[in-house]
Amino acid sequence: MVMRRWLVGGALIRHDDGLVLVGNRRRDRSYEWTPPGGVIDDGEQMLEGLAREVCEETGLVVGTWAGRRYSVEVEAPDMGWLLRVEAWEAAEVTGEVRIGDPDGIVEEVRYASGSEAPSLLQGSPLWVSVPVGEWLLDRTSDTSVFRFRLLGTDRVNAVVERLT
Repeated sequence: MVMRRWLVGGALIRHDDGLVLVGNRRRDRSYEWTPPGGVIDDGEQMLEGLAREVCEETGLVVGTWAGRRYSVEVEAPDMGWLLRVEAWEAAEVTGEVRIGDPDGIVEEVRYASGSEAPSLLQGSPLWVSVPVGEWLLDRTSDTSVFRFRLLGTDRVNAVVERLT
């Protein structure tokens, strides 16, 4: 089986003690909160594609990046895909919130406080909630790598294992 591969960028945009989150409506109609970001197009540089995704999803413009904070690897052998995510912290952000997601997935943008974010992230996949939660607690560095395996043939009923 040929494994499909995705490279995704995630933007960690601090807001007071919390961060900016987007509410996503998935194809299966489920709803989850994540940092803004998305698939990096072929031929696109990571930070260029991530800045594009942030602007499309939130209206915010990232001028500079503070650095990569962690990466995530998810393998789903039963579904035939591999996902790699790089999470970058924004250093300089301007603009007003507006949703212009061309994919029609993002339905909300929220400045989530440090106490609100973990509860919002509970409905997200572990490969989102675990690294973001640890980052909020300042326990991640640019060398942190989170690895997960998804077992099953559909995302809703699959079993997620944390490998590291």
